[in-house]
Amino acid sequence: MRESDGEARSAGIKDVAAAAGVSLGTVSNVLNRPDRVSPRTRAKVEAAMAELGFVRNESARQLRAGRSRLLAYVMLDGSNPFFTDVAAGMEDATAPEDLSLFLCNTANRADREKAYLDRLEQQRVQGILITPVDPESPQLGEIARRGTPVVIVDRTRDTSTHCSVAVDDVHGGEIAVRHLIEQGHSRIAFVGSQPTIGQVRDRRQGALHALADAGLGPDHLVDLTTDLLTFADGRGAGERLAGLPAAVRPTAAFCANDLVALGLLQACASLNIAVPGDLAIVGYDDIDFAAAAMVPLTSVRQPRHRLGRTAAELLLQETSDPNHEHQQVTFTPELVVRASTR
Repeated sequence: MRESDGEARSAGIKDVAAAAGVSLGTVSNVLNRPDRVSPRTRAKVEAAMAELGFVRNESARQLRAGRSRLLAYVMLDGSNPFFTDVAAGMEDATAPEDLSLFLCNTANRADREKAYLDRLEQQRVQGILITPVDPESPQLGEIARRGTPVVIVDRTRDTSTHCSVAVDDVHGGEIAVRHLIEQGHSRIAFVGSQPTIGQVRDRRQGALHALADAGLGPDHLVDLTTDLLTFADGRGAGERLAGLPAAVRPTAAFCANDLVALGLLQACASLNIAVPGDLAIVGYDDIDFAAAAMVPLTSVRQPRHRLGRTAAELLLQETSDPNHEHQQVTFTPELVVRASTR
């Protein structure tokens, strides 16, 4: 650190060159092409950097190169381990490319999503991965048209103007409820938020398909609608379910995600509702906490890590290939059966 006129400033590349007794070009090579510098000279430059507290100005480097080394993932709910697992898959794809991944949490709010997208575009990030509040948001198309690639994660978009990576949630709902029917249940609660969320709508649709295949009408699906898809929402749904008359109370519940299912499971424990004896429960996502619950949770497993990695790989392809063709990738979920339905 150098001082000038009483104010401290960070050491620059000229300071490092002077301290090491080498040229500016040699310092630049140590930073950008270290294989071109002898081990002895490189060690001398690195020692000077350490002594001066030199920190590379990555912003200036990117400005000169005209290309950011930053990607961003705008996630829907940072409190849900599903999305952090997806982000871990993205990091596995981006880290070997010497790229940084910036995480943003919209908390399922459109205003926060818009603000993050505005800032990310202003920062000239190389590309954006997003699980959007609304996959059809015009802002996503506008950002892509202005030159920043956008990949939709865990959602689909009606047009093919973006790459997307998602899971067949209709199939996921089918296999969840088919399993419950095979266990002898015919009155099943669906615990999920408003159907304006695409995954919730698709999972419920899959549940109805399974009922129809078994010769059961839609009245056999009891909707317990929640505000969001949180642990607290699951607890509240459990309290409402316990308050239903015994004659119409469901004997099984299919939850739109694992957080809701775990909240429902805790409510059952506090209300002396036996799981699975009085109520069988199926979750969705198969987060790590599902297997570790007080009653291990049957859940529809999404390939969370693979979902994130594939999305990031598509984004990297788009940022490097001007002839890139958009792809819409859909994975098939699987049911993991545990004690909550046996």
